[in-house]
Amino acid sequence: MHSEELEQLTRGARALEDQGEVLKAKDTLHQAIQLLPSDSTQAQWVHGQIARLESTISAGQQTGTQHRWASKLGPLAPVALALAKSKILLSIFQLKFILSLVAFMGVYWTLYGASFGIGFAVMILIHEMGHFVDIKRRGLPADMPVFLPGFGAYVRWHALGVSNETRAAVSLAGPLAGRIAAAACALIWLKTGNGVWAALARAGAWLNVLNLIPVWVLDGGQAMAALNKSERYVLLTACLCLWLLLGESAFFLVAAGVVYRLFTKDLPDHPSNFTTAYYVAVLTSLGLLMKLMPGQSFR
Repeated sequence: MHSEELEQLTRGARALEDQGEVLKAKDTLHQAIQLLPSDSTQAQWVHGQIARLESTISAGQQTGTQHRWASKLGPLAPVALALAKSKILLSIFQLKFILSLVAFMGVYWTLYGASFGIGFAVMILIHEMGHFVDIKRRGLPADMPVFLPGFGAYVRWHALGVSNETRAAVSLAGPLAGRIAAAACALIWLKTGNGVWAALARAGAWLNVLNLIPVWVLDGGQAMAALNKSERYVLLTACLCLWLLLGESAFFLVAAGVVYRLFTKDLPDHPSNFTTAYYVAVLTSLGLLMKLMPGQSFR
């Protein structure tokens, strides 16, 4: 009933906290509590965030004594304090994230050489960071990506009752970031003529198209939940057109997934024109990038 208002409140609380307005952030979360059943998982999470903010407020009274060491660094003191307080820095250095990324990179380095292996791992990282950044900017909790060599990667997050359209936007943010990474590789290839960059661009675009097949836990599967039957027919038409015009068989696989989802019982109550346009735009831009790169499609 209150999913959109709750999303706005949690996003606002996160923004206030980032600005140093911890008291206002806590008050905003108290407003969110009023909209939730007391025994719900969402309410428990919000109570935990309030407790964390209260700890921050208490700790803030001792800031002067806790960071006296920084005064000895002279002009570097503000940088040192910022790093000490940075949640992003702490997230980046999560052990699970680093170990899984190194293992992922090592597998593809061994299979395809250092240049392609490292580049491919970085492109997957950019894709996953697309999800992570989109989740964080909405004020929702999320963990840094975890990589599974040979399978891919994922970002674990807590939706907290957000709408299907928000879930779809988070899902499509990954392929959009992957498309940007692939386009950057294509530009470097045009400037340098180094075929490794063209291979990375094409492989990245192809993999992101496959990730948009609307099945299982793929990004396309999550995004499809926001589309009603007529919008799914629009997406099917777009996929078939891209397959026929570009000759890329990956779009046929996406179309096959859409056909399957035409007969599932997960149709939303309201349409989402934004999600439909977003989905088609990402697919089209990936297809055009694949067409511009040297190489042949899988037939």
